[in-house]
Amino acid sequence: MSDIADAAKRLLLGRPVRSENLGHTLLPKRIALPVFASDALSSVAYAPDEILLTLAVAGFTATTISPWVGLAVVVVLLTVVASYRQNVHAYPSGGGDYEVATKNLGPSAGVGVASALMVDYVLTVAVSISSGAQYAASAIPALRDHETTFAIVLVMLLTLVNLRGVKESGRFFAIPVYLFMFAIGVTAVVGFLRHLTGNLPMAESAGFELVVQPGFDEGLMGLAGAFLIARAFASGCAALTGVEAISNGVPAFQKPKSKNAATTLALLGGISALMILVILFLARLTGVHYAENPHEQLTSGGQALPVDYVQHPVIGQLAEAVFQGVPVAFYIVSAVTGLILVLAANTAFNGFPVLGSILAKDGYLPRQLHTRGDRLAFSNGILTLAAGAIILIWAFDAEVTRLIQLYIVGVFVSFTLSQLGMVRHWTGKLRTETDPKVRSQMTRSRVVNSIGFAMTGTVLVIVLLTKFTHGAWIALLAMGGVFVLMKSIRKHYDSVSEEIELGDDASAARALPSRVHAIVLVSKLHKPTMRAIAYARASRPNTLEALTVGVDSEDVERLTAQWESLDIPVPLRVLDSPFREITRPILGYVRSVRRESPRDLVVVYIPEYVVGHWWEQLLHNQSALRLKGRLLFTPGVVVASVPWQLSSTQGQTGLEGTGYSAKNRRVGY
Repeated sequence: MSDIADAAKRLLLGRPVRSENLGHTLLPKRIALPVFASDALSSVAYAPDEILLTLAVAGFTATTISPWVGLAVVVVLLTVVASYRQNVHAYPSGGGDYEVATKNLGPSAGVGVASALMVDYVLTVAVSISSGAQYAASAIPALRDHETTFAIVLVMLLTLVNLRGVKESGRFFAIPVYLFMFAIGVTAVVGFLRHLTGNLPMAESAGFELVVQPGFDEGLMGLAGAFLIARAFASGCAALTGVEAISNGVPAFQKPKSKNAATTLALLGGISALMILVILFLARLTGVHYAENPHEQLTSGGQALPVDYVQHPVIGQLAEAVFQGVPVAFYIVSAVTGLILVLAANTAFNGFPVLGSILAKDGYLPRQLHTRGDRLAFSNGILTLAAGAIILIWAFDAEVTRLIQLYIVGVFVSFTLSQLGMVRHWTGKLRTETDPKVRSQMTRSRVVNSIGFAMTGTVLVIVLLTKFTHGAWIALLAMGGVFVLMKSIRKHYDSVSEEIELGDDASAARALPSRVHAIVLVSKLHKPTMRAIAYARASRPNTLEALTVGVDSEDVERLTAQWESLDIPVPLRVLDSPFREITRPILGYVRSVRRESPRDLVVVYIPEYVVGHWWEQLLHNQSALRLKGRLLFTPGVVVASVPWQLSSTQGQTGLEGTGYSAKNRRVGY
C-alpha cells in the first residue's frame, strides 16, 4: 500500500530534490514577474468591474467618472510601488511587512501585519479563482451554475502544480501571464486606433439603460454621492493587492536579490497602472454598462432584461466590441483573462508559505510550516492556504462581488503599518549615519515612505468606512482570530521552552537514578514476550519483574504453569482485576512503585505486534497504545516499546523513496 502511495506521489509531484539544489530553484526576473506579480497584474480584470458596478447604482452619468476614479487608484498604486522598492532594499530577507513592522513597531504590530497578510493571501486565492471561474463560464456555457465546483477544482490543480516546486510552477505560469499582457495590449491598440479612425463599435450593453437605485436620484451630488465615489475608489484599490508579495519573496530571486526584486516591482507598477487606465477609458468610449444585478439595474427600451441574459465581465465586453466581426478574438481574450485570474492565485501560493515558514520559525505558527517538502517547496503552507481558499469559495458560492468586500482590508492594514515601520527605520538610521551622501539617500527614502504611509492610511480609513457593513467586518474578525491564535501558539512555545530549559541544572544530565525498576508487561507467553524479557535483562536493571493482569483465572493458571515449566529467571506478578480492566491495574501498580521509591526510574517494556497492512490494525486490540498514552503522563516512568514484526511487514521498512539501498536496511533485531 505504501509503495503505491509513494509511486502516486512521485508521479504527481516528481522526484525529491536534494537540499543543495535549492539555489537552482531561484528565479530570474523574467520568471519572477509572472510568479510574484500575476496577482497585481490580473487585478485589472476585476478592479475596473468593481469601480463600474459600484458607480452604476447612481446611473449612467455616475459611470462616466470611472476613468478618473481609476486614475486616483493608479496614483496610490505607483506610490505604494515606490514605497515598497525601499522595503526590498532595506529588508531583503523575505519577512516583508511582517519583518518591517516587528523590528520597528514591536512584535504585536508584526503579528498584526502577519495576520492581515495571511487572511489576505487566502482571499487572494478565493477572489482570483472565483473571478477566473466566472470568465470561464462566460466563454463556456456548460460551466454556468457550476462556478463553485469549477473554482474548487482549479484550486486543487493549482495546489498540485505548486507542490512540484517554485521554479517549475513559475515556468508553467510565465507564458499565460505574458499572453494576458499581450492580449490586453492588442485590445488597447486596436481599440484606440478604431476610435481615432471613427469606427470603434459600441459595446452590447451600451444600448441598455441604467436604473438609478433609491437614494441616488440626485446622482453623485450630496453626501450619498461622495460616499459612493469613495466606495468605488475603495473597490478599485483591489488593484493594489499583490504588491507586497514581492517584498515577501525576495529570497526566491536570483542575485542581486534586492535589485532584481526592486526592478520587478517597478515593472509591475508601470504595467498594472497602464492596464487599469486603458480598460477604464476604453470602457467609457465603448459605453460599457456593468451592474451587480443586471436583471434589476439594466433595462432595454424601458423593459427589464430577460432572466436568461448573461452579463459578460468588462474585459469580455471590450473584446467583443473592439474585435467585432472577429468572434474568435473575443474567446481568446476571455480565455486568457480567465486563465490569468486563475494563475494570479499563484502569487499567494508563493507568498503565504514563505511568510508561514518565517512565522513558524519565530514560534507564531506550528513548526511543521517551517520546513520544506521533498520538492523544496513549503508543502504544509501550500496545503493550508488551499484548504482556507476552498472553504471561502464554498461559503461564498464563488461570487466575486461578495468576496471582494472582504478583500482589500488586510492588505491596506499591512501597507499602512509597513510604511509607518519604514519611516521609523529611516529615522533610526539617520540618528547614527554621518556620511552626507548616505544621509541624503535615507532622507529621500523616508520622504517616499512617509507619503506612502499617509496615502495608504487614508485609503485604509476609506475602505473601513465604506466597506465595513458590506463584509469588511468578517475580514477584521478573521484577522483578530488569527492574531489571537498566533499569540497563543507563541505563548505555548515560550512556556515549553522555559519549562525544559536546562538553566543551572546542567549537572542533572549527568545524574543517574538511584535504582532502575524494570517491568515487562505480559499477556501470554510467545515470541514477542520473550524478546521483551531478553531486552529488559540486557539493560541490567536493579529490579526486574514481569507483570500480568488476571482477567481470566484459567488463563492466569495456564500462564503461571508455563512460566514455571520454562524456568524463566524473572519473577511473575499477577494483578487482580475483578472488573476485567487492564489499563487501570497496571497504572495503579506502576504508580505505587513510584511512591515507594520516588528516586527510582521505572522502565515499562511493552511487547507490540507490527503489522504491514492497515486492515490488520483493525484485527488487533489497541491495549498497548492505550497503556503507552496513559504511562507517558506518569512522571519518572519510561516506556520502552519492543516491536515484533509480523511476516506481512517484509519489504515495508519505511525507507522506500529515500535513496537507501536494500542492503542498508535493518529489519528485526
